[in-house]
Amino acid sequence: MPSFRTHRVVEVLSERRGLQRVRLDDDSRAYALTQLVGAVSIGDDVVVNTTAVELGLGTGGWHVVHWNLANRELHQPGPGHIMKVRYTSLQIDTGVIEEVPGALSPGVPHLAGVPVLVGSLHSQLGVVAAVIHRLRPGTRVSYVMTDGAALPIALSDLVADLDDRSLLCGTVTAGHAFGGDLEAVSVSSALQAAVEVHRAELVVCTMGPGVVGTGTALGTTALEVSGIVDAARRLGAHPVVIVRASGADRRARHRGISHHTRTALGLLDHPVDVPLSTSLASLAHELAPHRCPVLEPVDVVGALEAAGLRVTTMGRGPEDDPLFFEAVGAATAHAARLLGSGDTVWAE
Repeated sequence: MPSFRTHRVVEVLSERRGLQRVRLDDDSRAYALTQLVGAVSIGDDVVVNTTAVELGLGTGGWHVVHWNLANRELHQPGPGHIMKVRYTSLQIDTGVIEEVPGALSPGVPHLAGVPVLVGSLHSQLGVVAAVIHRLRPGTRVSYVMTDGAALPIALSDLVADLDDRSLLCGTVTAGHAFGGDLEAVSVSSALQAAVEVHRAELVVCTMGPGVVGTGTALGTTALEVSGIVDAARRLGAHPVVIVRASGADRRARHRGISHHTRTALGLLDHPVDVPLSTSLASLAHELAPHRCPVLEPVDVVGALEAAGLRVTTMGRGPEDDPLFFEAVGAATAHAARLLGSGDTVWAE
């Protein structure tokens, strides 16, 4: 059951579109999703959901503002009739791109081979954006965020950083995820919107922050990778799977190529591109029948520094877990090659 407490806001720590971070009167911290509950101010009494912090989950020690008691009522009309977070007390009329007449081509589209990089961790997005900017400057990259983890895109500091640096041409939130530049009912229509509305040359599709895993083969939201690959392929795009890899994870199931990647690939009934860095080349045979081009490592550290980004995965940066970053770099370099870059170097 959820836990709720009432506290007073004593400081507004930061604000951006869709998100406020505040300090409460017991020195705890909370964030308010203003698209759902409106803005809060110093002195407001707020009801906060404390469940995740009490359970010690990976929220960074933040409560969530559920309601601002300063508001007797709140009216924030949305642009359409499609609701997200449906049938909960926080359902919101976000509207969706599918409601806009003429925004999308009729019928089932063909996405003309546009590369779709499919990841299982939100942090992979930042590495892709930095590396493609280094290998192929000016590439139009759109981000499709699924509802496999966090629902509000406003919660992502990474997306905010990428927007600030103009490394994305747009964002689309699919399913119950919300707050993107465009909203979409499904991942399939989100991919269509990224290509047709954002005119993306490259699409990155991952969940938001907060992948869920249990240690069982199927008990992880990362299995959405197989469904995204299928959708992209059927729409005529060119799916490329980003391998989740690690040399530093304390859990054996995630060292080398993670069981999340292996299991998702095992659920596909057709081969897909799964690029590998040379450090993972010896494992290529374990991913058969998938296509595993092996690429020399790209300078991920240099790309991140040039973009002014600091990206971590499970708290680890490139110096702590280079294998993770090499794997994302390999997938991005492969996508650059598909787009016609001459900078990608293939290993023999």
